[in-house]
Amino acid sequence: MSTNLPDLPRDIRAFLMGYQGNATPGAFQGTGPSDNLKFYQNQLRCRPDRLLVEDALTQWKDDYDELEFNHGYIQWLFPIQEDGMNFLAQRLTPYEISAMKADAQVMRRIVKSYTIMLEFYGMRLQSEETGLLGRALPPQNYGTRYRNLLRTFHNNLRITRILKCLSELGLERFNAAFLLHVLNEQSENAELKSQDLQDSMDKWWANCIRDDYEREWVRHTIVKVRTGQLVFTRQMYEMALEGRKLSGKFSDEVLDANASNQV
Repeated sequence: MSTNLPDLPRDIRAFLMGYQGNATPGAFQGTGPSDNLKFYQNQLRCRPDRLLVEDALTQWKDDYDELEFNHGYIQWLFPIQEDGMNFLAQRLTPYEISAMKADAQVMRRIVKSYTIMLEFYGMRLQSEETGLLGRALPPQNYGTRYRNLLRTFHNNLRITRILKCLSELGLERFNAAFLLHVLNEQSENAELKSQDLQDSMDKWWANCIRDDYEREWVRHTIVKVRTGQLVFTRQMYEMALEGRKLSGKFSDEVLDANASNQV
């Protein structure tokens, strides 16, 4: 199972290749712009909202109208080595990546940003260690949020950015956990199944994993679901993440054993 890079979208190819040749002068030494680092250190206000990160995370949590219709915040909360629609935000630099990963408080804020967006999408983080997700609480909230995600294509683009950012900042374990949660909802519960969302998932989101083995395992599992070979259950999802925690990688035994039980 190998990924053929020429068949992937240009931005995904750049991401998987580590944005080679994409850095600006000073990007490795820290002499260039460092707005993303300073913002996450609570030293710089994002633009155009003019908020420090602590204020932004407090104000934007559960403000679903703001999260839906404000298109300027996503590049600040999830910076990557690509430009976006907010020209007042800068690309993430290699220096910033190293500095942010080394700052425990910054990383806690990144995880908080992720949990805020998960709740906006109708999900919640149940384990920081494995990335395990569940539906948002209280239970009646998830349906409204799922329906919103199904009808707003710009959120598909945002999720691509979020997954790339998590990979850049050493939180890639969250990516497969997110994808497998969505796959479980689609496969077992017939949720999150619009064609637009599935296209984004299969072509973009599923490729936002730089670990070759893990990316191909997730893609292979998605294909088995799409072709009707497998119903990916919640039990499989939990077992897959627990197995990865124990052994360091996903195992086909989880799928094979459960697939046998489905026959």
